Amino acid sequence: MMKKQTGFTLIEIAIVMVIIGLLLVGVLKGQELITNSKISRMSNDFNGISAGVFSYLDRYGAYPGDDENALARWGGDADAGDGDGLITGDPFSASVADESRQVWIHLRQSGLVTGSGTNLPNHAFGGPIGVADSPAGTNITGNAICMQNIEGKIPEILDRQLDDGAGDSGELQNTDSTAESPTPMKPNFTICTRWHFYHFE
Repeated sequence: MMKKQTGFTLIEIAIVMVIIGLLLVGVLKGQELITNSKISRMSNDFNGISAGVFSYLDRYGAYPGDDENALARWGGDADAGDGDGLITGDPFSASVADESRQVWIHLRQSGLVTGSGTNLPNHAFGGPIGVADSPAGTNITGNAICMQNIEGKIPEILDRQLDDGAGDSGELQNTDSTAESPTPMKPNFTICTRWHFYHFE
């Protein structure tokens, strides 16, 4: 006598498909929540650094990195700036002697930001955070906070939430310039903003 072969019924297959669909939706929703949390942390980083810089200016009468009295005040790895009100050097300079790197030493020595040593801090997506005057590739004039290596659509999302949605204008700008108008934010580039306080609506 032949054995009767059994398989899944349509109802069983449908139930499995629904379960797989629910799992996929849960995973995607979880990834979206994680990304949104990181974007919010980046906004907080911009605000926290701005607050630290202004607190330093209020306490010591100079921008961190540009402080002429930093060596006498902090010693150690701290170097004196030239006191011209501008933080010179590339935002992600490898030279600890540049004012753009001294910013972090001055802020850490004063207790206004966490961390130690001379390394640049990292933003929520893992790239470095830097500070410098008039960052190359942007239309920003004056001291600015920059974040490098931001993934995918994140720069565009940040610019739409925090600014004007155009990468080549406004408070938040991208170092990539293209002929498109308005220039959208591009992935995996550096975004910079003037000292500014942001909030999500």
